[in-house]
Amino acid sequence: MRKQIRPHAGASTEHPMKFTPPAALVWFRRDLRDFDHTALSHALAEFERVYCAFVFDTEILDALASRTDRRVEFIRDSLVELDEQLGKKGGGLIVRQGAARDVIPRLAHELGVAAVFCNRDYEPQAVARDATVGKALESQGVALRTFKDQVIFERREVLSGAGKPFSVYTPYRNAWMRQLTPRDLAPHPCDAHPRLAPPPESAAIPTLAQIGFEPTNLHALKLPCGMTGARSLFADFLARIDAYHERRDYPAIKGPSYLSTHLRFGTISIRELAREAHVRMLHGSKGAEIWLNELVWRDFYHMILALNPHVVGASFRPEYDAVQFDQRPDWYAAWCEGRTGYPLVDAAMRQLDATGYMHNRLRMVAASFLVKDLGIDWRQGEAWFARQLNDFDLASNNGGWQWAASTGCDAQPYFRIFNPVTQSERFDATGAFIRRYVPELVHVPDKRIHAPWLMSEAEQQVAGCRIGTDYPAPLVEHAVARARTLVRYKVVKAAGGE
Repeated sequence: MRKQIRPHAGASTEHPMKFTPPAALVWFRRDLRDFDHTALSHALAEFERVYCAFVFDTEILDALASRTDRRVEFIRDSLVELDEQLGKKGGGLIVRQGAARDVIPRLAHELGVAAVFCNRDYEPQAVARDATVGKALESQGVALRTFKDQVIFERREVLSGAGKPFSVYTPYRNAWMRQLTPRDLAPHPCDAHPRLAPPPESAAIPTLAQIGFEPTNLHALKLPCGMTGARSLFADFLARIDAYHERRDYPAIKGPSYLSTHLRFGTISIRELAREAHVRMLHGSKGAEIWLNELVWRDFYHMILALNPHVVGASFRPEYDAVQFDQRPDWYAAWCEGRTGYPLVDAAMRQLDATGYMHNRLRMVAASFLVKDLGIDWRQGEAWFARQLNDFDLASNNGGWQWAASTGCDAQPYFRIFNPVTQSERFDATGAFIRRYVPELVHVPDKRIHAPWLMSEAEQQVAGCRIGTDYPAPLVEHAVARARTLVRYKVVKAAGGE
């Protein structure tokens, strides 16, 4: 039953108060767009007036390690565009700062809404927050309505023939594809513009300084923000998607979509991305098929997180928690800063530091190197990526790290270990990517760029790069490190884990 707004205390009752149509509040989170938005679509269909709000959640912001965080700036810039677009339709954003678990119930009371609509999040902290908000709203007689929006299939929607969740990707993907229908990819219309209500107070989107942050190099990197930024990147990618499978593994060339940050913050719809890829796949595009597989991986990891919240901080396969990692803060710092002595790993880590982005192939190489060459706990690497990545998503980040560490679902077997030199030779043959981020090696010849410690003294002099002085010597010898890893993981094999 819809809630009706009652006269406030002290209001005159001499003349009956004109009926006010019921209102709803849409709480934007990681869905910063005004189109194909599930919660907004349902609210507009059901209520006469719909308010829109975003909360700079201090429980999230206060936990960030730095006051210069590209993600906060990306969100803030994307909110500016979202507010402008909602304003053109008669609405606008109410932006508040504080603990969302307190702000949303208070705002719902101020606006006198009958319901709060939002799209579901699957991270344990977000699930707990939403449960708290739901209870607070219920005590006010307000409903919390949540919807699936950031994935195609969630939780237990894709199950095995035995009715159980998958823990291996390939059968999950096959079931995902069999289950897919046009309805799953159909957009959710948000066209009821007259129902959008303007904010009760006139206020601009707060500046970075007003929310306690400082500008970053986001604009210098030319990472386009907001819905128009996502649209331009997607249009560019669609023009080359057919070659994605051939180009995606080479960090020096333009192969990926570069949409991961936009997908993370919902400035574009997952349904639109999957729909466009699926249509092209059906018309024979191998590149589109492989890219769609990447979107299915994303659904897979979100399912794993939602059904197995213990993966936050622990191995998906508990027997792998018996593996003992080394405590080497000096090596960890060298890895974080791109000083390992392995050029491809160092270039990847420096790219991450400089831009907040790392090529997917290099994420696997860098993660494998930390865990299986340096012998450092995967959770330390996961935490560093969580701090640095513009597109940080707990489900995908955790899934990727557990895959590399062999502790997760459908993980890389522990005895399969990336060789950082052969990976470099294969995917950056001429060293173009390495030279871009490791300028010390710019004059090292191609045949030595992947293992510069093999240069003779004369070669080092010609290249202007002295190993151990201008560029670090390798922290470890890969063959020796590999042997140590096999011994390290024997505890799992002994327990019947392999």
